[in-house]
Amino acid sequence: MKKTFQLHIDGKNPDRVLEAVKHEIRKYIKRERRRDLPEGVDFWDFDCKFGASQESAAPVHLAEITGLIDGVVKESGKQFYVEILAKHGHRQARPEGEAGEKRSRREAAANNLDDLDDLEG
Repeated sequence: MKKTFQLHIDGKNPDRVLEAVKHEIRKYIKRERRRDLPEGVDFWDFDCKFGASQESAAPVHLAEITGLIDGVVKESGKQFYVEILAKHGHRQARPEGEAGEKRSRREAAANNLDDLDDLEG
């Protein structure tokens, strides 16, 4: 999806236009995620760009798009450009130290709960 959205359309409530734009973006993402995955692909990932125009668009994370749209509306912007392109995503294994660190925190939390049970009982 590569599209410039107008936020001020004559005869339409700006709040309804904003909701329609957000709905169209969400609908596109859901449709792309429903597609069958090719062999060796773990999930659908997205390359996204956002800006006032196509020339000024900068790369952003998919989760930031709604907040950026709200920012444009807050600043009384008349339009914005969004580009969302699906790509193949591959899961990466966590580094050994990171997985062990989380396990250690989990064990520490369990030990703290045991200590609290001892104090109460």
